Amino acid sequence: MNAPNPGRRVPATVITGFLGAGKTSLIRHLINNANGRRLALVINEFGDIGVDEALLRGCGDEACSESDIVELTNGCLCCTVADDFAPAMEKLLARVPQPEHIVIETSGLALPKPLVDAFNWPEIRTRLTVDGVVAVVDGDALRAGRVVGNAAELAAQAAADPALAHDEPVEEVFHDQLACADLVVLSKCDLLSEAEREAALTQLSALVRPGVRVVQSHGSALPATALIGLGAAAEADLAARPTLHDLEGGHDHDDFESIVIAPGPISEPEVFERHLASLAASHGVLRAKGFLDVPGRPRRRVVQGVGPRIDGHYDRPWQADEPRESRVVLIGLRPLDHVAIRAALA
Repeated sequence: MNAPNPGRRVPATVITGFLGAGKTSLIRHLINNANGRRLALVINEFGDIGVDEALLRGCGDEACSESDIVELTNGCLCCTVADDFAPAMEKLLARVPQPEHIVIETSGLALPKPLVDAFNWPEIRTRLTVDGVVAVVDGDALRAGRVVGNAAELAAQAAADPALAHDEPVEEVFHDQLACADLVVLSKCDLLSEAEREAALTQLSALVRPGVRVVQSHGSALPATALIGLGAAAEADLAARPTLHDLEGGHDHDDFESIVIAPGPISEPEVFERHLASLAASHGVLRAKGFLDVPGRPRRRVVQGVGPRIDGHYDRPWQADEPRESRVVLIGLRPLDHVAIRAALA
């Protein structure tokens, strides 16, 4: 038997993405095409992924059984890594034979960076490493100007699980998933025209870190070698993965201050966003978030930014019972020059 090797760090792949983006199909294809590699899975909902004994035998190893699957009843690892993550890893690492690679599927609303950071815990870091973070993005949703295909289904998922206590817009979670990724998979490309695929690839390439690849998936049929074996050691590279939520954990809140600006209707949002990016670079604005009222547009424009990287897009229509107004919150380290910032955006 292959006893656990205390000197070996087992690689793990974290697969993140919204409900319906194609994570399950990707993982099932990975199992079917593991080429003899002994995989272990940490998944949120056993029934949804539909893994049965016959499918598990497709990994090419007779020892690959249901005991190599850890199901998490709590869907949000980023909130409960202490309760769920460590025991799950201990269970898998104690297996004989030990898994060669662990695949972790996060909830659609999970923030990947806290999970990656958990690999630095003393009891974990000498035994596991993050081979890579893979973000799956719904290409069909991007074509429609959204980041998630079925917002109502995602909301129902959040409502059904009290652990999913995030109050962030899905756009923020989307940005954080991309910011932490080592590989981005644009799914459902078979539903897109060539022009739509190119537009989606351009959009995603502008949001990921330098050097991160964006690959196309037609029916989630990506080879296993494209997803595992990245060798990223992501847990040792967290500083190079700035996310929108770093401000909430990396400093005392007293170190920060915020400015709320209400610039009124913005007829040229791209010009405003360029000004905002320049201002962020020159005045030490770390984070920007808000909405713009663009005359003639039925939908509100979402503005998100980390440092000088500002992104804007239209999300939902303005509701009949809400005022159409532009409001953007700027957050930075003290002291911020309120007068100069307001004058620059006047």
